[in-house]
Amino acid sequence: MSTSDSEAEKHSEAINLALKNPQHIQRVLREGIILSGGAAAILLQVANPGVGKGVGNHSNFAYRPIDRLRTTMTYVYCMVFGTPQEKKTVIELVHRAHSLVKGADYSADDAHLQLWVAATLYAVGINIYEDVFGRIGEDKGERLYREYAVLATSLRVPPDMWPKDREAFWVYWDEQIASFEICDEAKEVARDLLRNKKLPFYLRAFLPLLRVMTTHQLPPRLREEFSLKDTKGRKGVYKVTMGLTKLTYPLIPSFIRTYPRKYYLKDMRRRIAKAEGKMDKL
Repeated sequence: MSTSDSEAEKHSEAINLALKNPQHIQRVLREGIILSGGAAAILLQVANPGVGKGVGNHSNFAYRPIDRLRTTMTYVYCMVFGTPQEKKTVIELVHRAHSLVKGADYSADDAHLQLWVAATLYAVGINIYEDVFGRIGEDKGERLYREYAVLATSLRVPPDMWPKDREAFWVYWDEQIASFEICDEAKEVARDLLRNKKLPFYLRAFLPLLRVMTTHQLPPRLREEFSLKDTKGRKGVYKVTMGLTKLTYPLIPSFIRTYPRKYYLKDMRRRIAKAEGKMDKL
């Protein structure tokens, strides 16, 4: 066995060990504040042309942005908090849906695209968590990072494709960001997400704040590509919003902060039971 093969095997073993007791990722993803990065995560995902074309050409995003969030959070919460059978069911549903998403130069089953999607969930989630609760220590940070690999490996990404540590991850991250050429489909997704006139009025009222928060959660290069201007006014709103969030969010009772997890898991279990009921009638 070569040195590189031995290192890859050790890396895979470390990830598999971490996934047997994913306590650190559970502590992070139970917090509802993580959802505030949903728009940024989507734009980061579609910045990859393969993902952008897949989403743009195979989903009615303008009419269903909430469904996109629902699908993503169902998958995330299930992989981290679900039972083995629930995970198996959701993974099968995801693979079935992805099998239809393909074109001349992209496929939703491409491991590199799936790796990038999982990477955006880690990067956005960890940045928000540390912004609110403070820096995570080195040892816990590395264990948390390895546990996040479940969001990639569940989508058939080989464990050795997940960068070996956080330092390697951010090198990978910077390389990907620098290499992307934002496609027209991705820009259309950004417009539908941040300037969607088809949303109900009560949701459209939040779009200005969503644009402010998303602007500052994206790398500078992508802000420009998605026509998000980093003005002094937006900087001021962002600083005030984050300052208030840091002060108040940790004081909110845990059962309120973690309600999104409870909601999406309950919704997932209801839909699984409904689907199984239909199968029983066949």
